[in-house]
Amino acid sequence: MKLQKNKKKFKIPPKRFQPKGLTVLFEDHDILVVDKTNGLLTVSTDKVKENTAYYLLNDYVKKGNRKSNNRVFIVHRLDRETSGVLVFAKNEKAKYFLQDNWKNFHKQYSAVICGTLPEKEGVISSYLAENSIHKMYSVSNPEKGKFAKTGYKVIKESAKYSMLEVDLMTGRKNQIRVHFAEQGFAIAGDKKYGQKAGGVKRLALHAESISMVHPFTKEEMTFTAKIPGYFYSLVTD
Repeated sequence: MKLQKNKKKFKIPPKRFQPKGLTVLFEDHDILVVDKTNGLLTVSTDKVKENTAYYLLNDYVKKGNRKSNNRVFIVHRLDRETSGVLVFAKNEKAKYFLQDNWKNFHKQYSAVICGTLPEKEGVISSYLAENSIHKMYSVSNPEKGKFAKTGYKVIKESAKYSMLEVDLMTGRKNQIRVHFAEQGFAIAGDKKYGQKAGGVKRLALHAESISMVHPFTKEEMTFTAKIPGYFYSLVTD
């Protein structure tokens, strides 16, 4: 079946008309790309139903018309505490294309870890499993976990912290957080996998950019969300 041609990019509305906690980076008839703030869930939980990126963006694309058929489709997720680039599809064909090809797209993160790494550039690999309280950890048996691979490069250091450029080579749950925590260098502000660090305001993990192929035009596109200024303050002595 021949794929439809992508229509013209939408004009991004002023910030005051965009959903709270989300900044629209790009929108057309097939995809919607946003910069998600930290603290906002991607999808609902048992406790939180409406204050999620998914719910807010569904409301946004309906433009106030509750009976509208317009909706968004989940392609991937970011942890609640992680900020940055989040991609949604606006139809099922786009969703399936993006999900089927997601592993081939380049995802780059910015992170600040506690401490200074002896190796300033490298790759961390392991098999990740999940325990009964939904916490991820590495296992040696490939049959009990999913392969996870994380590349990194140190960009800047201070006495207590290091800023990293991180390549997410696989997309496992909490992958970056687990890999660095197990090396003894937890992401700053990570209360789940690290230690409570006094004075750190948030999890210092940000989805900085995604390079992908548009589901219909097949154009190569890169979407970037500016690194939070707070990250730089952590690595400034």
